[in-house]
Amino acid sequence: MPRIPDLPGIPIPHNSQQEQWLKQCVAALCGLENQRFPGSQPVSFAAKDLEKLEKEDFWVAEKSDGVRVLLFVYTDVNSMDQTVFIIDRHNSYREIHGLYFPNFEDPRKPLRSSIVDGELVIDVDPRTKQETLRFLAFDCLVVNDQNVMGRTLDKRYGRLKEWMYKPYQKMLRDHPHMAMSQPFDFKVKEVKFSYHVEDVFNIDIPQLHHGNDGLIYTCVNSPYAPGTDPNMYVATPRLCAIRHELTTARSLKWKPPSENSIDFKLVLRFPPTPGKPMVPDFQTKPIFELHVWCGDDRGKPRYEFYDVMHVEDDEWERYASNRLHFGRIDR
Repeated sequence: MPRIPDLPGIPIPHNSQQEQWLKQCVAALCGLENQRFPGSQPVSFAAKDLEKLEKEDFWVAEKSDGVRVLLFVYTDVNSMDQTVFIIDRHNSYREIHGLYFPNFEDPRKPLRSSIVDGELVIDVDPRTKQETLRFLAFDCLVVNDQNVMGRTLDKRYGRLKEWMYKPYQKMLRDHPHMAMSQPFDFKVKEVKFSYHVEDVFNIDIPQLHHGNDGLIYTCVNSPYAPGTDPNMYVATPRLCAIRHELTTARSLKWKPPSENSIDFKLVLRFPPTPGKPMVPDFQTKPIFELHVWCGDDRGKPRYEFYDVMHVEDDEWERYASNRLHFGRIDR
């Protein structure tokens, strides 16, 4: 199992004046009336959304198994002092030392206040087993004091790379000693058009040095929406379904079965075949039992009976005609 990184930096005390000031500053930069975590959150994806997804252009990228955070670069316009923070999904702030972003127009000056969306991961070198803490940026809300949330994803991504990432990389090339003080590596995640999803499966994911728990599909023409967005979707279909049915979402997320939690298990109890009491009659409608997950018992999942689920006859006929494969069948 890949290791999830601990958050770096110095925690800002909760409910302190500094934290309140930082939250006010972030809200003002994002143009928000509240001080909640401004990151975007997807909702559950359903089959009814497929038609909607097919009408838009989407980018796809692997979903890293790490910690979702916002990188907040604050630059005082009077003193031109720059301070960097990370904001987790609990809206807690941590100050980061040793990280600096130059201005894209004049590298002698600091980049002005910016807010970037991304994930902290631990990359492990397959040969040396050396671990590298890395921030993978995939979107931005504010760059150089400019709110870009209303722009399309391709414009936001372009600003992220041209105004922030490339000047940062050039600084490290020109001043190699500065790389020694970096608390973590800063990268921009590569994305592809949704019709190149096979390349993500066959090329990108096998080359990863960190864990992966699915795919992220993001609508190219959508603005950045903080909080829960009804046009952003979470989906957990099978691998074959994502390959052949889902090509696009404002932000669609897929996870492999091994990464999904299961709260209920459906147990089908078929009656015995007439004259053959030891042989289940799979042509007859069974009893549908719901068993609730009660945790692991020495590494094995433990379930207990919860209730009987009512299924109409026509529903069962549809299930049977589709030749569904059940994980477990009991008499």
